[in-house]
Amino acid sequence: MFPSFSDQRSLCRASATPNGYFLLLLIISVLIINSAACSNRNCQVLDPCSLATDCGPGLYCGNCPAMGKNQPICTRGQATIPTTIINGLPFNKYSWLMTHNAFSIVDAPPLPGVQRITFYNQEDTVTNQLRNGVRGLMLDMYDFENDIWLCHSFRGQCYNFTAFQPAINTLKEVETFLSENPSEIVTIVIEDYVHTPKGLTNLFTNAGLVKYWFPVSKMPRKGEDWPTMTDMVQENHRLLVFTSIASKEADEGIAYQWRYMVENESGDGGVVQGSCPNRKESQPLNSKSASLFLQNSFPSFPVESDSCKEHSATLGELVGTCYKAAGNVMPNFLAVNFYMRSDGGGVFDVLDRMNGQTLCGCSTVSACQVCPLSLSQR
Repeated sequence: MFPSFSDQRSLCRASATPNGYFLLLLIISVLIINSAACSNRNCQVLDPCSLATDCGPGLYCGNCPAMGKNQPICTRGQATIPTTIINGLPFNKYSWLMTHNAFSIVDAPPLPGVQRITFYNQEDTVTNQLRNGVRGLMLDMYDFENDIWLCHSFRGQCYNFTAFQPAINTLKEVETFLSENPSEIVTIVIEDYVHTPKGLTNLFTNAGLVKYWFPVSKMPRKGEDWPTMTDMVQENHRLLVFTSIASKEADEGIAYQWRYMVENESGDGGVVQGSCPNRKESQPLNSKSASLFLQNSFPSFPVESDSCKEHSATLGELVGTCYKAAGNVMPNFLAVNFYMRSDGGGVFDVLDRMNGQTLCGCSTVSACQVCPLSLSQR
């Protein structure tokens, strides 16, 4: 309980005595020590901060005015990789962070002489996203300037004012990450507007990614479990690629997304509390014929400053609703905008709870290290 105002006045009167001076100096010293203790990467989640360097590893300094929280605090900026705690289970038993329009990055340079007119969804490079634990990338690919570009556009047409960069640049970032991290697996979901024959095949070949390709012929078609993470790594099948065009599965060997995964509605329709409808192209969420589940959790129009509120307690409630809609199946991918924005733990805490519940029946994945019950023991 805080002291009353009269108590504070008596303390001030006492401070006029020598003992009072000593007490005042002691209080000031404690305040200085406490203040100094939280700096130089010593600050933890929710600790006040003023500089990015105040916060510990995996944290960054930010605020959330959308929730009335203007004081900058240290918030989580990296995901817990669940396989570092429980490994060797089928791929579809884990939940991963996915970035919606991973390429649509604030401050990405426009084409020379062109002012970009489009929405942005992320704040850092794809390389940094992967380093922070993102393992799923949503990419919109278009034919543009005799090449394949990443573009945030409309009506299936890329324009110079909606274009970002050639897709191969981002795919080379993925290749570098997979090369440097031989135990990691990345999933790419393509919103596909490429009509050039064999366009995607040539793109992924030129990016050096074919050697990591998970073959369509080995993907489960009837809702069975996927291979284990261990087997996928050993066979170097560490890149899963899905397209929104069904014919490309036969033509190019690229998996048609909704044959292998269910997905809830994207945009505003996917963030209504208490509701989790399936996307129209998807089978019902509780279908047993697809063993992957993608949950979209982002509004139709991204607002950078609002994302911290979207990643607060309401995100966990949306996951719970979709979990029930899918017949008590946890989403494998949680797709969001501005993934680092939160009022503390954000999407990272939600993913920890998702993996904890699925992998060992615990409240968070870190508890799986000591929790007696895990999928591997059931």
